[in-house]
Amino acid sequence: MRRRDCKASFPAAPGRNACRAAATAASVAGLILTLCGCGQPLITFQSETTPKAEAAVLPEPTVTGSISKRPASFGADLGEEDWRRARAALGVALDPQGNGRPVKWDNPETSLRGSVNPTGLPYVSNDEICRDFLATVITPETSRFVRGTGCKLSGGSWELKRLRTSRAG
Repeated sequence: MRRRDCKASFPAAPGRNACRAAATAASVAGLILTLCGCGQPLITFQSETTPKAEAAVLPEPTVTGSISKRPASFGADLGEEDWRRARAALGVALDPQGNGRPVKWDNPETSLRGSVNPTGLPYVSNDEICRDFLATVITPETSRFVRGTGCKLSGGSWELKRLRTSRAG
């Protein structure tokens, strides 16, 4: 605003103060208009689907019927019955209420045998009860140690984590 425009617009106000008041009022009005626009998002994340895009997206199947992942075990040479017996011993040995002593397992049909020995106290990790162990697997030809951690949710079954296998001498 020019000075003479200020005098015409604000005849009662003395010269410079009238122009400053008008400029301040204009600045405040501009600021208010600018800030009112900030309440709306500048970018919206709404998907704009077209028939072409919908045809390209296939729904995820709930059950595939494909081969399931083999659960972690003490070795590939353990048959189904061997692993069932070893898993039962694992459950008893890792039980947080157990006495912490080794639990033996064997399968006379395959001559495989072994034991599971908890190596520490139970602890909680990621809302699961976990316990470290050292297992032995003895076959007619060789024997090995399997060190790892078993974890389970309360009331669930033990899941093996961080398995490390080493051959016995």
